[in-house]
Amino acid sequence: MKFEAYAFPSRRSNIIARNGAVATSQPLAAQAGLDILKAGGNALDAAIATVATLCVVEPCSTGIGGDAFALIWSAKDKRLYGLNASGPAPMGLTSELVRSQGHETFPALGGLPVTVPGSVRGWQYAHNRFGRLGIDTLLARAIDYARHGYPVSQRIGRAWARSTEKMSAHPDSKRVWLPGGRAPRPGELFRNPEIAATLQAIAEQGYDVFYHGDIARQIAACVQEGGGVMTEDDLANYQPEWVEPISVDYGKGYTFYEIPPNGQGLTALLALNIARGFDLQALGYGTADYYHALMEAIKLAFADAHAYIADPRQAEIPLAGLLSDSYTETRRALITPDRALTPTPGQPQRHGDTVYLTTADGEGNMVSWIQSLYMGFGSGLTAGTTGVQLQNRGANFSLEPGHPNEAAGGKRPFHTIIPGFITKDGAAWSSFGVMGGFMQPQGHLQVGLNLVEFEMDPQQALDAPRFQWTQDKEFGVEDSFSDEVYANLVARGHVLLPRATPMAYGGGQAIVRDPESGVLVAGSEPRNDGTAVGW
Repeated sequence: MKFEAYAFPSRRSNIIARNGAVATSQPLAAQAGLDILKAGGNALDAAIATVATLCVVEPCSTGIGGDAFALIWSAKDKRLYGLNASGPAPMGLTSELVRSQGHETFPALGGLPVTVPGSVRGWQYAHNRFGRLGIDTLLARAIDYARHGYPVSQRIGRAWARSTEKMSAHPDSKRVWLPGGRAPRPGELFRNPEIAATLQAIAEQGYDVFYHGDIARQIAACVQEGGGVMTEDDLANYQPEWVEPISVDYGKGYTFYEIPPNGQGLTALLALNIARGFDLQALGYGTADYYHALMEAIKLAFADAHAYIADPRQAEIPLAGLLSDSYTETRRALITPDRALTPTPGQPQRHGDTVYLTTADGEGNMVSWIQSLYMGFGSGLTAGTTGVQLQNRGANFSLEPGHPNEAAGGKRPFHTIIPGFITKDGAAWSSFGVMGGFMQPQGHLQVGLNLVEFEMDPQQALDAPRFQWTQDKEFGVEDSFSDEVYANLVARGHVLLPRATPMAYGGGQAIVRDPESGVLVAGSEPRNDGTAVGW
């Protein structure tokens, strides 16, 4: 890392610590995780405490009615573990059912897009394998904020207000999330005694209480009343999955890791594979040549991602072919230095709204954790008196007959949320991620290269300007792109949106660990309310 190499607008400093660090999108949640580290918990304990608190203090983005993925580095085992805690569609769901209701694309609101919430079982799997403290201890801060109230932070307050119309359409959602008929404003105290009671039940009775009994009954009833087909059996039968992370050897000793499909982490690896074939140092950071190479790489990666990513339990995904050197070379050869291309998927040989947090402890354990309801407040449904808002992850299913991601009962949809991880010479080096729908793999590409290729420290890597591909040749770019670079990219055929176009460029967090000293350097996204804290 070169602490003084790059200067960007953010005035945040890195948090540098030795005993532990937490970085996430809401300061109260970050401190909840840090308190767990100080109380003797490890990085996994801190991650669960942090994400549980986020479910309370950032409810527009996440909740226990959503899904989770994690990459967990065990210092004891000296290896990385992958956890897929995304839930499937109800067994009774079929694409024919959805099409018969007149839908040409999968709906985003109501009961149909609600998939089984995976996050709480994900907490259980990770906690049972790696945790140290009791779940009652880990949930205490979240329960306290829900029961006694917390002041709403600024950007979260604005995001909450944007969901007013959606939440007003459902009586229980309106009652819980719009007290007095409106979203709470930044600085106002908000209480949610119903989610406090649900979290208290989990703390006292264990994780099963969420998937069985009254809570499960209310979730299934809410989905069915909203037009969906979820049953209590769908909830009772759900189990997460430990998965082997997929990776790309970037060179220079660095290896990038992602969760395999049904998540879109493959997209980031496809783009990184293409990008590493360019001499990025020679192109020069921040030049039009540099951005052109990355923009073309991400377009090609998304073309393949949308063609092939699905639930590997129900679809064949040519993973080895997609990540092979020979296929990467054919994709890279499509890129010319002076002309933007129109992305189309290749044919490899066959061998296949959100919160992000990262934690690290003084023992060398690191956790990259992401959890989401998908769109703001998910499906717009809140389950009875549980205080649980339900995700709309099924909206990412395809209704195209025969598509690998076509909706089906028991199938997990294409998933946008992805945790990232980087090792250096085989040792844990960086736990990082960038939340924000389809911005996520684009953020992994840009922030990851900032860290590895240009040796930026975590805060600089997050502060740096970003672009976002939207469709065809169209990109959004941040205000900090110079007029010269903007004009140069347009001249090559890129369709750039006006820099004043409102767009979200993701919310990232990153921790880098020095393998020799164990010193932790943490940065947090300047584009949201987040913070990094250390001990």
